[in-house]
Amino acid sequence: MTRTMTTALLGALLMSAVVHADVFVFRDANGSYVLSNVHRPGRHYERVIRESAEAQASINQQPQMIAAQPYAEMVLAAAAANQLPAALLSAVIQHESNYDPRATSPKGAGGLMQLMPDTAREMGVTDVYDPQSNIQGGAKYLKRMMTLFDNDIALAVAAYNAGPQAVLSRGGVIPPFAETQRYVPSVLRQYRRLQGLPVDAPL
Repeated sequence: MTRTMTTALLGALLMSAVVHADVFVFRDANGSYVLSNVHRPGRHYERVIRESAEAQASINQQPQMIAAQPYAEMVLAAAAANQLPAALLSAVIQHESNYDPRATSPKGAGGLMQLMPDTAREMGVTDVYDPQSNIQGGAKYLKRMMTLFDNDIALAVAAYNAGPQAVLSRGGVIPPFAETQRYVPSVLRQYRRLQGLPVDAPL
């Protein structure tokens, strides 16, 4: 990015609002520059504004927020192994099973991340009720959804819930299923909360 382009983007940002967080810039598939205060995994960003000390203090609390959740060590390990945000993985587990390793859905999904039998086999999970194996398998599958949908967290979460074909067949939008329409914002609220972000922070 040229210095002129960076300066113009910063000027527009500073005129619109007071900055309270790191601001990153990346170039999307259309060649346009996009500003964001969220560092989405899998993309190359350039930090153009550094956050305030108050915002940094909030971010410093994130590891403690993750550590306070059940199965934190397994979540952190699986997130690192699959290059996923631990907060996202923990949020999915909460809304899939409420951290109950013995949870079973009427459709046959089981364990913490509610893996369907076919998905579990594909991810190499032999016992969906083993917490470590389930989390690793679920993280691997969630990473696949993130890759499939170009690291669009909302679409990846929707695909995790409704299946990737339900998202792809509608041109890359959240399916109009009542369950999925409730599930996605609920997971994203928890994801933001675990990161110390406002409920309306961009992803």
